[in-house]
Amino acid sequence: MIKMVATDIDGTILRGDFGFSPAVKSCVKDLCEHGVKVVLVTGRMHCAALKLANELGLNTPIVSYQGGMIKENSLDGKVYYNKYLEPEYARKIINWARENGIHINLYMDDVLYVEKDDEIIRRYTEARYISYKVSLFNDLKFEKINKILLIDYANPEKVNQWVKYLNKEYPQLYVVTSTPYFCEISHPDAKKSTAVEYLCKLWDIKQEEVLTIGDQNNDIELLKAGGIKVAMGNATDELKACADYITDTVTNDGFVKAVEKFCK
Repeated sequence: MIKMVATDIDGTILRGDFGFSPAVKSCVKDLCEHGVKVVLVTGRMHCAALKLANELGLNTPIVSYQGGMIKENSLDGKVYYNKYLEPEYARKIINWARENGIHINLYMDDVLYVEKDDEIIRRYTEARYISYKVSLFNDLKFEKINKILLIDYANPEKVNQWVKYLNKEYPQLYVVTSTPYFCEISHPDAKKSTAVEYLCKLWDIKQEEVLTIGDQNNDIELLKAGGIKVAMGNATDELKACADYITDTVTNDGFVKAVEKFCK
């Protein structure tokens, strides 16, 4: 019997227009009413994921920053788990990105910083209803670094090249794509699998009682933690290769169909 559904957000339960379908909302509500713990497991900031959790009526802890933070469902709630990126590595990666003209999002203590107020950051934040601060990174005190996000909306192949390069240069870090346009860098233990395993221990839930579901390469770690591993129909080929089952796309409520198959 499934006792926990650990789900990615974007491309899994949240559509391309950044809205939830009525079927997804109803499905999540039904799971909660039947005692199943529904946990959002995302690369998003906690404050950004919180709005979506509240829209779904969830009160479970939120896993944010690829698994780098587990925090109660509130802005000032209890933090169960935190893994920060070492400032030394952050500075090296930022310097490399600057030299290569790459857009940098820097997240510290659940605040988003950029050095330039440009179209890239406006496109990124407007779709996610989050705010940001503009500051030269050299003027900031580097502490409590949640992650670094590198963005190129025009050339996904460049993003893949960044991931390969950074994984080779910094094998001690966790570097992964979260969309074709995003390269994420974080602490090596800031993984979705680690966070789900933490919550399983907290709630005395066995792996076989967990359904995990996602759509991107950063969800490979998420699927590893599940007893039932589900990839969305719109998932990457790499994620589909890790799945026990491939459901329909996010547009066609693949999440709902997976729940109906395995949780009813």
